[in-house]
Amino acid sequence: MTQEEQDLLSGAALTSFRLSGQFLAVAEKLARPVGLTAAWWQVLGAVLREPLPVAGIARAMGITRQSVQRIADRLVNDGLAEYLPNPAHRRAQLVRPTQAGYDAVRKIDPAHAAFAHRLTQAMGAEELEAALKAMTTLSRVLDDLDAE
Repeated sequence: MTQEEQDLLSGAALTSFRLSGQFLAVAEKLARPVGLTAAWWQVLGAVLREPLPVAGIARAMGITRQSVQRIADRLVNDGLAEYLPNPAHRRAQLVRPTQAGYDAVRKIDPAHAAFAHRLTQAMGAEELEAALKAMTTLSRVLDDLDAE
């Protein structure tokens, strides 16, 4: 490994940590007015299309199963999500938003759309698309390397 390779790895990692913090700050600003946190929105967002077990949500979001479990329990207690039986695994219940959970996430949509427009205008659609493609590729390669 050369120093340049190490610098690239460090730069990519540090930039991703900064981006993660920036995205979480934006998510907090978007979610707070509707009574959600960024973490709650993240977990609800993971199960909008289909119910998932806590471990599946954690894998999809890149966070710990324990963190997701705490958030899911809170969402269930607050009436924003519910647990369902999982036919594939008796002990790993599925998490699904309730109607109140769907409604809360939908209330974020106008502010989310406005911020997405501002970001796209500031960065340019092509550059933002290229950044997304690069981040997606980097994530896939890191998964592949981790599996080796």
